[in-house]
Amino acid sequence: MELKFLQNFYKASNPSRPIQDPRYYIDFADLRGGDIVQELARTITVLSPDEATTQLLTGHVGSGKSTELFRLRDRLTAAGYHVVYFESDTDLEMTDVEVTDILLVMARRISTSLETVDIKLRPGYFQRLFQSISETLQMPVEVSDVSFSVGIANITAQSKESTDLRNQLHQYLEPRTKSILDAINEEFLDPAIAQLKAQGKAGLVVIVDNLDRMSTQLKPGDRPQPQYLFVDRADQLKRLNCHVLYTIPISLAFSDDFQILKERFGLPPSVLAMVPIRDINGVLNQTSLDRLRQMVMARAYPDLSEGDHLQRLTTVFDEPATLDRLCLMSGGHMRSILRFVFGCLRKQEPPITRDVLEQVLRNERNDMAALIDNHEWQLLFQAVEDRTFQGNNDYNSLLRNLFLYEYRDERGRWVDINPVLAETEVFRQWRGT
Repeated sequence: MELKFLQNFYKASNPSRPIQDPRYYIDFADLRGGDIVQELARTITVLSPDEATTQLLTGHVGSGKSTELFRLRDRLTAAGYHVVYFESDTDLEMTDVEVTDILLVMARRISTSLETVDIKLRPGYFQRLFQSISETLQMPVEVSDVSFSVGIANITAQSKESTDLRNQLHQYLEPRTKSILDAINEEFLDPAIAQLKAQGKAGLVVIVDNLDRMSTQLKPGDRPQPQYLFVDRADQLKRLNCHVLYTIPISLAFSDDFQILKERFGLPPSVLAMVPIRDINGVLNQTSLDRLRQMVMARAYPDLSEGDHLQRLTTVFDEPATLDRLCLMSGGHMRSILRFVFGCLRKQEPPITRDVLEQVLRNERNDMAALIDNHEWQLLFQAVEDRTFQGNNDYNSLLRNLFLYEYRDERGRWVDINPVLAETEVFRQWRGT
């Protein structure tokens, strides 16, 4: 096999890199209950083009949200919007996030993006705030002749690296949250959008990705961090005078606060559902399996049509059953499929054999099972038996760690165990198999 082909296949299968190349994209919208990108875009471009919107997107980590958000970015850009997309975990310490952290990072990212289209703003409030922070907290913040984005970057970078400094900054900024919001809206967003429209743009959209990766560390009132930010502080997160989309942890969709979350934001989160490779009764969905096969083969042969992909199957796998086994063991989870392929390619050149795939699956199973204690096994057994756990926060870690998958179809929503864990001795004994 040619080295260049192997390297390109390996790179395209990297599970840590969301795809942006449309050649690799396989559309699962009909299997996931609808086109989520169309839904999110329509809310902005058709239903509320002249009024700020705040939308939420959730789904399992690794389910393909970032890939869909890249498509949303491209669609909105084509519709004339200036779109700012960024990955929040690059700037934020995800174990300790406050509303002011999110607001400042958003302001910096927006400012940096606007500077690329010759819109440069220096809100007076923030110049004064930087000076005050520098003097009060003794943070080395350069405030003279510096752009708005550089000033905020200076502050956020220092706070991310130091727990003590971050705590001091939180205490200093928290009482000023309303003033910060007002300044962002009045001195920054409003004039920026006016200048964008003068350039012929339809408006401003900010996509804040990866907030679903935040930890569940307790915040004031012994509230898990996701509930504290997106329920208790929702009114502040939705006050920005532009279109905003936040990704949120899937655990919020199962929490006791779900109804309150919907009320606070005025609409439910959009959910990027898992691809249901089997239905609630365990019956194989052949369409899902076929589409997952195409997804794997497109990573190897992105320039071939769907009809030609499977004709090359035996150059990538020793037999069709090996590819089917890989897809079935993913449970319809996008990143798991790629992780399995990635692991196999590290062990041998294609065609990937069944023996090598089983080694990768066995390692995955052992690593995952080692993380589960007896209490969590009992929760897993109960969830598989009931197929739901709405309102029980004990299950949130199972979703977050991908021990448990959530599915949706025309009959409703249900949960099932990760197929890799279903082959552990513990689970088989419980099942009596």
